[in-house]
Amino acid sequence: MGKAAAENGATTDGILLGRRTYEDFYAVWPHRTDNPYTEVLNNTRKYVASTTLKEPLPWMNSTLLKGDAVDAVARLKHQPGKDIVVLGSAELVQSLIRGRLVDQYVLLIHPLILGSGRRLFAGTGSRAALRLIDTKTTSTGVVIATYQPAETSPRSPE
Repeated sequence: MGKAAAENGATTDGILLGRRTYEDFYAVWPHRTDNPYTEVLNNTRKYVASTTLKEPLPWMNSTLLKGDAVDAVARLKHQPGKDIVVLGSAELVQSLIRGRLVDQYVLLIHPLILGSGRRLFAGTGSRAALRLIDTKTTSTGVVIATYQPAETSPRSPE
């Protein structure tokens, strides 16, 4: 898992988080010193979609997106740089799917069945065909499946 995370980190300029995920991550990660992820998360630019948070945000390298999240992400996508990765943030992901702003899905499938929980793609309102472009299996049995939308038509910034 660590190797796969490092490979993804090399192609990432920023992390996009919704308010709840940002607050949950901030409560934990800046204070952990026993793992390699803390430094990466602290030092990576974090873009936060929220209508309730106010600047300045407490976690270093955090920027509050202004206005509508879908419009703000469309503008970010047209800036030069590497990829922006969404961590967690199911409601935000659903908005980005509806706005046709997701270029790639990297799904981590853990060898664990919970039997309940929130559906990541619930309520998106449409069916999306995906094309598998890569798979990796970690030593712990986690399958990392990378998909792209079968047909992409990027949204223009407004």
